[in-house]
Parts: sequence; structure tokens; C-alpha cells
Amino acid sequence: MNKLLRSNFSRLWKSKIFWICMGAMLVYAIVYMLNGCRQAEMDMSEYQYSIDNYYFHFALLIGFFCALFSSMFFGTEFSDGTIRNKIFVGHTIESIYLAGLITTFTATLLIMSVWLVGALAAVPTLGFWKIGVFRLVMFLLISVMFVLAFSAIFTVINMLSSNKALTVLVSILLFLGLLVFASVIYNSLSEPETVSGVLITQNGLEMAEPSPNPNYITGVKREIFSFIVDFLPTGQGIRLWRLEITNPVRMLASSLFIAVISTSGGLFAFKRKNIK
Repeated sequence: MNKLLRSNFSRLWKSKIFWICMGAMLVYAIVYMLNGCRQAEMDMSEYQYSIDNYYFHFALLIGFFCALFSSMFFGTEFSDGTIRNKIFVGHTIESIYLAGLITTFTATLLIMSVWLVGALAAVPTLGFWKIGVFRLVMFLLISVMFVLAFSAIFTVINMLSSNKALTVLVSILLFLGLLVFASVIYNSLSEPETVSGVLITQNGLEMAEPSPNPNYITGVKREIFSFIVDFLPTGQGIRLWRLEITNPVRMLASSLFIAVISTSGGLFAFKRKNIK
């Protein structure tokens, strides 16, 4: 596998899509954080801004970059005969698959690290993190693990699809579908327990007495919805974006479970694929 990894990383440093993703993430990080600084300086309210409010917003996008990079980078493996040649010179199916997974995971972590560094542009204005070292490390560990989950999911698609255009399309649509699904579930959980209407009285507009919100989810259904959000890597991204990490162990375990199951299933299918 070492030779495969050396070959993959040699291609990686020369890959245009990798450097495009790196550059796009860096520019986005700096522009986004500077815009946050401007908003903080213009807001005259008592709300206290900090870098925490913006630093983890990469969590919503990193899955997209993983899908785009991996599908573009490995999308020609079948059409160019690269995989067939690797097998011909003696590499095993397992080593080819795992080398692809490791390369995708490493590249996505590098893209994420560009955000983490570029976002420090906000430090002179917003200062350093107020969440504490322990929570900062925990958030970063959760990020690394759901990147691993994303990498495992998209590696399955890359290794089983023989058409580059289809690989790119399926990968991006899958990410968007997971993001929309997680957003819908999260929004359902965010419904307030009570709602207040507005009454028109002789004294003008007045707030009505709070009443139960029929859309508020309770009981077992709420537990199931909460589990779904914590389980999906896109749901974890939303949680991280909102700094609402309430069950980190479940999130870490879910990412590991997805990575193991996806890799096991992908390897099983890849061994049975007819590689011409």
C-alpha cells in the first residue's frame, strides 16, 4: 500500500482540483471571517461577538469539497485503466481501495485545515476562542471524524462508478440530499415549545398569551430525530455550525460506525466488480 499512497500523493500535489479546492476554501474563510468582523463592529447592541460564532461554519461545506475533490480526482481511475494497471502489477483490491480512502481523507483534512488557518484572520478583531480548550479540541475531533465518514461514503461511489461525470453528479447530489434531510430534521427539532400570537386591541398591538406549539416534537419521536441529526455527518455539521454539541460521544461513535460500514460494504462490492 505504501507505493500506492506515494503514487496517490504524488498525483495530489499536482492535481488542479485539489489546489482549486484549497484556494477556494482559503478565500472563502478570509472573506467570511472579515465580513463577520465588520458585522461585529457595526452592531451597536449588547451582543458579544467572538470568533466562536463563525469559526466552525466550514462544517456545512466540507462535505461538498470532499465530494467534489474525491469524485474529480478518482473519477478517471476506471476510464484511464489505472485500477486495472494497479492490479496487473500486483496490488491487491483491499490496498487499492484503502489507499483511495486514505488519500481522500487526507486531502479533505488539508482543505479543512486551510479554513482553520484562514479563519484566524478574525483574531485581531474578535479575539481568541471563548469556548475553552477542551470544547475546542472536542469540536475539532468531531470535525475530523465526520470528515472520515464523508470520505468513506464518497470512496464507495468513486470505487464502484466507472463514469466520471456520473461519479461527480451522484457524489454532489448525495451530499446535498443528506444536507437537506438533516436540515429538515434539525429545523423540526428547533420548533419552540410555545408560540405567542399578536392581538389588535384598543391599546394597539399586544402579545397574546403563549400557547402550545402543535409543531413541537416530544417523546420518542424527538429522541429519534435527535439521534438522526447526531448520526448523519451533515447533521453533525449543522450542530457544529450552531455550537450545539450535546452528545459528542454519540456523534464520534456514529462517524466511526459510518466509516467502518461504508468501507466494509464498499470493499465487498469492489471485489465483485468486473474490472476490465
